Amino acid sequence: MPIERISAHLERLLAPDQQIEELSVGYGGDGGPAEGPLWWSERGCLLFSDIHNNRRMKWDPSEGASVFQQPTNHANGLTRDLKGRLLACEHSTRRVTRQDADGEITVIASSYRGRRLNRPNDVVVGSDGSIYFTDPGAPAPGLDLDYSGVYMVSPDLGSITLLVSDFVTPNGIAFSPDESVLYVNDTRRQHVRAFDVMPTGALALASDRVLCDLSGERPGVPDGMKVDVEGNIYCGGSGGIWVIAPDGSHLATIVHGYDATTNVAFGGDDWKTLFFTTWNTLGRVRVNIPGIPVPTDR
Repeated sequence: MPIERISAHLERLLAPDQQIEELSVGYGGDGGPAEGPLWWSERGCLLFSDIHNNRRMKWDPSEGASVFQQPTNHANGLTRDLKGRLLACEHSTRRVTRQDADGEITVIASSYRGRRLNRPNDVVVGSDGSIYFTDPGAPAPGLDLDYSGVYMVSPDLGSITLLVSDFVTPNGIAFSPDESVLYVNDTRRQHVRAFDVMPTGALALASDRVLCDLSGERPGVPDGMKVDVEGNIYCGGSGGIWVIAPDGSHLATIVHGYDATTNVAFGGDDWKTLFFTTWNTLGRVRVNIPGIPVPTDR
């Protein structure tokens, strides 16, 4: 069975006999895997990153996968801002950028207090337009910063705030539906941490807690993360994609058969298709609860 029952309420999440579909293969390499899936609802397609091959891919239900953009500065995590513009975490340029419909690039963040960022990984946008992103990689030779951080950029792009600096490898990042909690996973420590969000957008550090440990005997570590409209968290972990309740309970594991889940994204017309990337592949599975929609072009 592709779905492992952990909770008695599994059927509310997805059918136990739901099949895993492999949509496309042939990505990744030593420089990075397939990553950053993002449903673009107006076009009815999925964008995702092929980091090693320095390209952005598009998967269309009728045409399959094709190259959408190249080069991308080895971009990883993708999302959209409140106006529907594409945000990307670029590895080789060590920055977060925004791309307008006409292709114009705006740098969202590239440094903190005069020192270049490490390797921005994943990004999420708050309802006020604030941009939150993870920046793993440190300490390492050639990097300016000696820590791996989680940052917030103000809606007007005028300021950047370091929120947390004690992660080993901050990776996936996501809000609860009401944005009262920010989740960040730590790939190296193999857990998800949760922080209450203050009215200013900063994190209440006293609320910092380990929400769930995703380690186990099977391959897979926390990487990428999304939340459905009821607050359940979907994250790569040991054995596949873990579904975690807001209180940290492990509800189910979607066992797709690959060694690692690199990221996940909700999409489709009803936002009930869970797309996932692995080192080499793009896949999907249907779920019962829709994910939090990504902003569209207004």
